[in-house]
Amino acid sequence: MSRSVEVMIAGKKLVLSNLDKVLYDETGFTKGQVIDYYTRIAPVMLPHLAQRPITLKRYPNGSGGMFFYEKRCPVYRPSWVKTATIDVKSGTIDFCIIDSPYALAWLANLACLEIHTYLAKAGSPDVPTMVVFDLDPGAPAALLDSCRIAVRLRKLLAAQDLQCLVKASGSKGLHVYVPLNPSGRGGATFADTKDFARAVAMAMEKRFPDEVTSVMAKVERPGKVFIDWSQNDRAKTTCCVYSLRAQPRPTVSAPVSWAEIERAVERADAAGLVREAPDVLAQSAHGDDFADLERVTQRLTKRAAVPVTKLDVRGGAPAPRRRPSHQTR
Repeated sequence: MSRSVEVMIAGKKLVLSNLDKVLYDETGFTKGQVIDYYTRIAPVMLPHLAQRPITLKRYPNGSGGMFFYEKRCPVYRPSWVKTATIDVKSGTIDFCIIDSPYALAWLANLACLEIHTYLAKAGSPDVPTMVVFDLDPGAPAALLDSCRIAVRLRKLLAAQDLQCLVKASGSKGLHVYVPLNPSGRGGATFADTKDFARAVAMAMEKRFPDEVTSVMAKVERPGKVFIDWSQNDRAKTTCCVYSLRAQPRPTVSAPVSWAEIERAVERADAAGLVREAPDVLAQSAHGDDFADLERVTQRLTKRAAVPVTKLDVRGGAPAPRRRPSHQTR
């Protein structure tokens, strides 16, 4: 086991420890490699962490060992790790705000394998900037089933003039996001986004009762894809795009394109959608494939929420009406 070592990352001095410690047993992926991954993925990951409170999910003995969540930013943090004080039911919490490669490296040195972000930014904690659907297949359903449902979900959202993005969970599911990014007054509340997400999930369940459930109870989930709408809550987080996952191998919650999802459905093979850290680093060299999540502006309206149960979503993927880099409604 290596001792502590002093390094410079982006002009900041950090003391890193136990770099040779294996955190992913199946591949021998070490703590040093985890730190290296987070330092190198920073250019595309930091925009998704900017001004956003996070929860740390720490695995001191590796991905297969004991873990714990940490909302309150550690008191022993370096002076350059920023925080945001946010009101919660129990009082206030000082959350970490990660805005630099060295702050990411510091998190990784704490064996924080997974970084979970809130759906609102620190300055407006009651205003969600996105809607999220977590597509979680219950065995024997698998990732391919999630892909089939994601294609139909995209069609339903497109009928409401809503653009959406998709990323792999890093395990067996998919995460579908609807960017909102409200500017000024009049943005959706968490009550709005949760109601909307629940209506969509129930509409999908009604159309595909043998394939989809909107009910969290485990007894309802075998062989179906659970569309988890409940994540749209002020108090809940989702795994940040580009975050590592605590799996036997160093998989990543990475962006995938809709073309890849459709191809997986056509070929009945979704294996290529689960990517590991080296693959994601190579993919990110071409830029942030999830950038639209932070820059596309859309609005949820009553028209979008009410008729959703009447939509025909039995077909395949929609032909996008337009594909802007910025969209305003």
